[in-house]
Amino acid sequence: MRKPLIVIVDDEVLIHELARNILGSEYELKAYASGDDCIASGMAGLADLILLDVKMPVKGGMEVMKELRADPKTAGVPVIFLTGDDRRDTEVEGFKAGAWDFVRKPFAAEVLRQRVRHTVELFRLQNDLQREVAIQTLKVEHLSEEIMIALAKAVDAKDHYTNGHSVRVAGYAALLALKLGMNEEEQYKIHSLGLLHDVGKIGVPGEIINKPSRLTDEEFDQIKKHTTMGYNILKTITELPELATGARWHHEKYDGSGYPDGRAGEDIPYAARIICVADCYDAMTSNRSYSTIREQDKVRSEFVRCSGTQFDPKIAEKMTVLMDEDIGYLMNEKEYGRSAAASNAALLIARRHREM
Repeated sequence: MRKPLIVIVDDEVLIHELARNILGSEYELKAYASGDDCIASGMAGLADLILLDVKMPVKGGMEVMKELRADPKTAGVPVIFLTGDDRRDTEVEGFKAGAWDFVRKPFAAEVLRQRVRHTVELFRLQNDLQREVAIQTLKVEHLSEEIMIALAKAVDAKDHYTNGHSVRVAGYAALLALKLGMNEEEQYKIHSLGLLHDVGKIGVPGEIINKPSRLTDEEFDQIKKHTTMGYNILKTITELPELATGARWHHEKYDGSGYPDGRAGEDIPYAARIICVADCYDAMTSNRSYSTIREQDKVRSEFVRCSGTQFDPKIAEKMTVLMDEDIGYLMNEKEYGRSAAASNAALLIARRHREM
């Protein structure tokens, strides 16, 4: 196990030597005569503790401290100020700037040793706690993902023709989000919306969902209610409120002719517009009670034809890009859709905590 790294920033070489004599047996030490030299070296971002002199020529410790706190690489590194100034105002200013402690010069060996040890141990404990929180959060998110997938499968199981539909839509939606330049957090949310966009079908009778012939107007009205039923089911999940918007508005059309609210254009939530495109792609590339799988060029033509009417033009354009890249027409394969969705879910969750 490596020794903790202590970085010393002080313009007096004597202070460097004293610190090495007191701390050298327990810690690795790097010493610099100025804050600029320390920051330029990059060692401050690797340190377990920085010992920083308050009064230095050119740039004082308080100013160096501001620079350290402004850089994400050094913002969390603990700093102990070294000072010969016994004024209370100096100490107050230092703590306000983010110092963890003060050691007065000339310092007593045991005082320096104990304060450094205490700060380094506290910093290590803090980091260990953050890592443990990240691990537990990741476990919860994996569990949440499994619950969402299980719920999506329960919904899809009602429809003999579209088994796996929600999982595939989630995969396509995440691919679209990536193409649209959305960050990983946003991609993860879009994936979750795709999984649960049809959750309201739990409340629709199975005989209507699986009816092989044309639906009556009354039956179609029943089907349309899955949007508002899904919204009512999901709106209580405050941690991810977008889930409810995806369920309610994924059947709205860009020209305002969709349901349940007849929203149009950018009045339709962006996430719901993405789910709409992913949902329609799966509908056109799956066998259904009312249709069979279409050829790839015909599916592409539909996205071009309906751009600006049914679909957001920018999202429809990204869907055609995905199709153009899909030379073997693999996206319409059920196993591809499932594996793409699963891979996206695992990657997106893991990436969220890669730095933690």
